[in-house]
Amino acid sequence: MNANAQAPLLNIANALTMLRIILVPVFIALLVIDAGPSGGGSLQPLEAGDGGWRWAAAGVFFVAMVTDAVDGDLARKRNLITDFGKIADPIADKLLIGAALVMLSLLGELPWLVTILILVREIGITVLRLVMLRTQVMPASRGGKLKTVLQTAGLQLMLLPLAVIAGWLADVAFWIMMAALVVTVITGVDYVVQALRIRRAAKGGH
Repeated sequence: MNANAQAPLLNIANALTMLRIILVPVFIALLVIDAGPSGGGSLQPLEAGDGGWRWAAAGVFFVAMVTDAVDGDLARKRNLITDFGKIADPIADKLLIGAALVMLSLLGELPWLVTILILVREIGITVLRLVMLRTQVMPASRGGKLKTVLQTAGLQLMLLPLAVIAGWLADVAFWIMMAALVVTVITGVDYVVQALRIRRAAKGGH
């Protein structure tokens, strides 16, 4: 395809992005079915010996994260980058990660403070990067990529019924999420500092 040609809206990369968005409610439903309602209408943590639907939810999360890696590579290699994809792709990512964080907190397996801090950072930096598009694109830093890897790995492990397999695996998953929280906060501050520098440089140029 000509590098200057406009990529069609309906392409495999955008289709994978939309699939990831569609998988979010499926993922949530599987966790709700697995946990089941308690007498007070809230969700119950996983009981030892259970976990059929929980395994399915973990599988859906894994498939969705694979599509995240694949659609980006396809878009770049096949010149399928579109304005829709630029907007929908990060939204799909935040929906999936956010759903996993909130559901784990509702199940009592992840402290709400961790979920709130990560969500505030993710939403805030996403809005900041969109605003900064007017002057300069803020590419993902190495720290940002590490943050994504830690979040994905930690959530994937926590979604598995690890307590049924071995208790120490659940502890490992929890501490990976703690590391993800630290990197998430640090990279969030770094993005804000970058934005301020870019803004000052833009004003100085004028």
